[in-house]
Amino acid sequence: MGFETKTIRIAMNGITGRMGYRQHLLRSILPIRDAGGFTLEDGTRVQVEPILVGRNEAKIRELAEKHKVSEWTTDLDAVINDPTVDVVFDASMTSLRAATLKKAMLAGKHIFTEKPTAETLEEAIELARIGKEAGVTAGVVHDKLYLPGLVKLRRLVDEGFFGRILSIRGEFGYWVFEGDIQAAQRPSWNYRKEDGGGMTTDMFCHWNYVLEGIIGKVKSVNAKTATHIPARWDEAGKEYKATADDASYGIFELETPGGDEVIGQINSSWAVRVYRDELVEFQVDGTLGSAVAGLNKCVAQQRAHTPKPVWNPDLPVTESFRDQWQEVPANAELDNGFKLQWEEFLRDVVAGREHRFGLLSAARGVQLAELGLRSSDERRTIDIPEISL
Repeated sequence: MGFETKTIRIAMNGITGRMGYRQHLLRSILPIRDAGGFTLEDGTRVQVEPILVGRNEAKIRELAEKHKVSEWTTDLDAVINDPTVDVVFDASMTSLRAATLKKAMLAGKHIFTEKPTAETLEEAIELARIGKEAGVTAGVVHDKLYLPGLVKLRRLVDEGFFGRILSIRGEFGYWVFEGDIQAAQRPSWNYRKEDGGGMTTDMFCHWNYVLEGIIGKVKSVNAKTATHIPARWDEAGKEYKATADDASYGIFELETPGGDEVIGQINSSWAVRVYRDELVEFQVDGTLGSAVAGLNKCVAQQRAHTPKPVWNPDLPVTESFRDQWQEVPANAELDNGFKLQWEEFLRDVVAGREHRFGLLSAARGVQLAELGLRSSDERRTIDIPEISL
């Protein structure tokens, strides 16, 4: 007797954007489709069928033809209300997302979405409430927790490698060109507050789930935002005023599941030049050891192997501190993080269960961004209250 095959039809909105196209279509859904889907524990084969959705008809048609996708449309409402569509994915502009997700869930669709899910905490909580009442499976991209570097870092935490964790420090960012002489690597709306742009809005929702997923609950935030580059040039070469922050410097008080207090610091900037191995790195320090993790690599140093440097500014450093760390092995094949979460989410859709990274986790990310901006405006530390539906 042959095993059953289930086909999940996925409307992919905002697929012409950098993240929507590269990570979600090109590196996740198309590889799943082209591999013939994936197999569940009971032998059921799950296949995906993407429907490309966007506002630019020419771009959507071109992508559909290039990647042999039979269905595409510029009518988002029609595809949301199409009874044959199972999942609505959204990677469009932040300012449009909440309305799209709300429509989709009220139409009974499962949703998978980029973040932030909304521009305000109130909207984000409303989405979580709607999702719960609608009984749909809702997933929010938490891609960094699936990256090899952070998978290794989390494993060290689970194994008790650090002893009592003392601190976590993150460095993220790179130089985004202004767009006048060299084209910018990010869309212009990212730098306009009125369009939902800004470093804090964009990245604190990531840092919330990274801190939760690696260390524990975020208890407070003290942030300082900045707009280091006041003028930029858009995709048409027209100069515009940058109204959103392009850097955010945060200090966070955390609490581990065991009740230990941990201090977090994360610097995020699109006006920094990279002098590190990867575009984002996190260092965790504990009583028994430390580790530094990027997107792919993770190195560690045990207490017994910790050198004893002595401060002497009169002599040049003769030891190579980087060489004193040992690389943490993967010990497994780790696929693309976006693809791994897509497959986990789709398994949850078929099983009719909640996805572990849902709209409530996303709401906590929006909350952290909102309170981070408020902290900067008011120049003070703000405690983070519990969210309830």
